[in-house]
Amino acid sequence: MAVDMSPEEFDLLVDQALSEIPGRFLGLIENCVVIVEDEPAPSDPELFGYYDGIPLSERSFQYGGVLPDRIVIFRGPLLRHCLDADEVVEEVRITVWHEVAHFFGIDDGELDELGYA
Repeated sequence: MAVDMSPEEFDLLVDQALSEIPGRFLGLIENCVVIVEDEPAPSDPELFGYYDGIPLSERSFQYGGVLPDRIVIFRGPLLRHCLDADEVVEEVRITVWHEVAHFFGIDDGELDELGYA
């Protein structure tokens, strides 16, 4: 059974997860927006989130004049996956940090080793 949580409460958890990223990394994030959506595409209904953009590790001096990168977090799958509000807090943090790591160019294999896959 899905955890019952308002969209506003969920958004606050995403904000909280972002605020817990160490400042030395948070300060490097630019031209990137974080969006919360209700559901992913029907082709991947249990997707918690994704990063869409050009990772910082792949940007060159020519990078500029581009639309912002996007980190999208999906409320529905996260709430359905978790058993209680405490688990939602932890899974949101893991998901947000996972997608931010992709912004820095860290791949899924490295994230798995760190416990954020």
